[in-house]
Amino acid sequence: MSLLVVGLSHRTAPVSLLERASLTVDAKVKLLHDTLAAEPAAEGTVLATCNRIELYADVDKFHAGVAELSTLLAQHSGVGLDELTPYLYVHYEDRAVHHLFSVACGLDSMVVGEGQILGQIKDALATGQEQHTAGRLLNDLFQQALRVGKRAHSETGIDRAGQSLVTFGLEQLAGGTGAAEVGAWAAGKRALVIGAGSMSSLAAATLARAGVAEIAVANRTPARAERLVEILTQPGAGTRVAARAVEMVAVGDEMAKADIVVSCTGATGLVLTGNDVETALRARGDAKGDTNGDTEQSPMYLLDLAMPRDIDAAVHRIPGARLVDIESLAAASADAPMASDVDQVRDLVSDEVAAFGAAQRAATITPTVVALRAMAADVVAGEIARLDGRLPGLDAKQRAEITQTVRRVVDKLLHAPTVRVKELAGEPGGAGYADALRTLFDLDPGTVASVSRADLNDGDVKNRGRV
Repeated sequence: MSLLVVGLSHRTAPVSLLERASLTVDAKVKLLHDTLAAEPAAEGTVLATCNRIELYADVDKFHAGVAELSTLLAQHSGVGLDELTPYLYVHYEDRAVHHLFSVACGLDSMVVGEGQILGQIKDALATGQEQHTAGRLLNDLFQQALRVGKRAHSETGIDRAGQSLVTFGLEQLAGGTGAAEVGAWAAGKRALVIGAGSMSSLAAATLARAGVAEIAVANRTPARAERLVEILTQPGAGTRVAARAVEMVAVGDEMAKADIVVSCTGATGLVLTGNDVETALRARGDAKGDTNGDTEQSPMYLLDLAMPRDIDAAVHRIPGARLVDIESLAAASADAPMASDVDQVRDLVSDEVAAFGAAQRAATITPTVVALRAMAADVVAGEIARLDGRLPGLDAKQRAEITQTVRRVVDKLLHAPTVRVKELAGEPGGAGYADALRTLFDLDPGTVASVSRADLNDGDVKNRGRV
């Protein structure tokens, strides 16, 4: 079996297509189960974020696997296969490992170095574990990816190469490139945050630290909005922001009071239309006594972090509104300077890919070694039983000493070759050593296969929930 990933991201597909191809939670679960039902795949999990959808699988046939995974992505995303295919990328075996490790380190993110992807990789693994679609290979792969990503952030300066999507978006609105510029821009402003998920919560916390005077939080589940407000205003939060929860039906009225609007929900349709924004701008002008409708002096800043988008792209053309969304962030980040630390992370990824490949190749020899030792144990047991028949006068102490001696002889004979074959198996092409061992010792293929199945099941149980 071999690792295969088929996907599309902001690097290969337009934002408009990514929006249409986004997967709901139910669609991801159905996609995983259909992946395992497909003939070429034995394991599967899906990494879906606001700017990428990737299906990982352990397959036994490359071409059949690519065709099947591509078809499944098209079926569950709702985008026709013919339209989707030109934007898909395919990575196989070591290149697939290299791709995921690069993603985990933030090298493939819209903003280089952002750390939010680690939480999304963790969620992808957890979903695969919960649905029992992630087995030994994908558990090992995704857990290692998380470790590699954490190493990149702790051992290198990749964090200096870019900021989180939230920070970068606020910098684009502020027209600055650092916390000081964002703070000067945000100071004293009123903000409306729509949504109370991880991205919206991060945006609210960032705005609070930047010095906004007030934050209103709207969410379809009021309890979540109230919880976010509690977090923002709790003692020790380090901010003096006034925060309150509001109903979704009050969003229009709150927009008329807000200087900054951030939206990131899981809605499938638009949350704010162009008409909504124009109405709010007019209300702001009326409230300030602007009878001419001139809103240029007091613009409304909008940040849309959702995929698919929450805010109508037509807002870009509305006077008095300044919209930054995923598409404009992608264009801006393409020109962002990359720190020299990126090269260090790339070296780290290359080393980790080599280590992962060696470990996986070495693991393939384990069932054969276990089967060999089991065969040797059976031989020892058979010879001791034969000895009992020929020398019935042996007492228990003598019998135990002879048994121990025979076992030591067998262990010493097998030690060097089994240790060495594990070392050799970690090298490229090392799988052939397992075949040679099975041939030389005439090991039963069924016994080796049964050891492999038991090993996989034990590993699956041990790994489940270890994120």
